[in-house]
Amino acid sequence: MELDNGFADLEKLIGATALRHRVLSSNIANSDTPNYKAKDVDFGSFFDDQRLKMDATKPMHFSNGAPTSASGQTVEDNALLWGDGNNVEVDMELAKMTENGLKFQAAVKLVSEKITMYKSALKRV
Repeated sequence: MELDNGFADLEKLIGATALRHRVLSSNIANSDTPNYKAKDVDFGSFFDDQRLKMDATKPMHFSNGAPTSASGQTVEDNALLWGDGNNVEVDMELAKMTENGLKFQAAVKLVSEKITMYKSALKRV
């Protein structure tokens, strides 16, 4: 019996949200560090092979233009720099953490529901 790819996709999403939580936590921890630039995780880099290929009329339609590193982190170059060269806004980072936490909870809930579905199907066999 072969299971669908849903578990692998959800595993990627849970891993990506865990990485993003660490990155956002680091941003908050460095909110007073001079010249520190806030970082974020590009979820698209985790799911590139499953993205819908869409036609764009301009090159920047589906990209924010921020440079991406191999780890999937992006530097937010559009944020305002404070006098010390730091661009971390703690309120924004907390909002991102809340959004990220909701994505994590949704992925875990979906895993739980998939397991329940498979258990139910196995009981009927």
